[in-house]
Amino acid sequence: MLNRGLSCLPVALLLLLPLPRAPGRVVELAVAAEYSSKTDLDYEFGDYRGKWCIDDHGFVYGIGEVYYPSPSACPCTCTVDGPVCIRPKCPRIHPRCTRIRYKACCPVCEAMARVCVYGGKTYRPLEEFRLSRCERCRCEANREVYCSISDCPAPHCVNPTYEPNHCCPICKTGPNCFAGNRVIPAGERVNMDERTVCYCTYRDGTWHTHPQATCEQRPQLQPPATLKRIERCIDNGWMDG
Repeated sequence: MLNRGLSCLPVALLLLLPLPRAPGRVVELAVAAEYSSKTDLDYEFGDYRGKWCIDDHGFVYGIGEVYYPSPSACPCTCTVDGPVCIRPKCPRIHPRCTRIRYKACCPVCEAMARVCVYGGKTYRPLEEFRLSRCERCRCEANREVYCSISDCPAPHCVNPTYEPNHCCPICKTGPNCFAGNRVIPAGERVNMDERTVCYCTYRDGTWHTHPQATCEQRPQLQPPATLKRIERCIDNGWMDG
């Protein structure tokens, strides 16, 4: 009688009634009746589009929520059209990084080299090196490379030369200057002709960088007075005895 009466009750009410412990057949029938009313699609996932989003582990997120679909995925926003996942701008990995972890949205550096890396080469801390004749670099203790460019002074000659491994030009023959088209050494007075003498400008212990020499006219030598008197006597046709 009990089974016949229970079969006439609705399924929802049947679940609320106390069930006898001995026969388990009634419980099995009640559960089976409930799930038989659902389709296979509703039973597995349900049509959740426009209502919520589900991650890889089955957790449900509402519209507008930000979540991570998996431990290594970038964050996504749940929208009515489904999840929208945009990869953020990840920070640049340092060139000295020796171990990178890719188990997150952005790669993460887990180990840094104890050397400087510059131009594809490695340098020890406090090691100095040159990139060019004028650019000197150094690997500092913080594993960063700092470079400086040499500031060359103006050469004190008009014919400087560039030597290997030297940044600044050098004057191999010493300071000099132009006297016309001629190069004359500094520190000397050079006779250009019978009446002209030239020299490079010198002041306060340093040579001026002016490329042109200073030239002066040499003073004319006056003949002695006795020579003038003899010349006068010869012109007059007499001489002292």
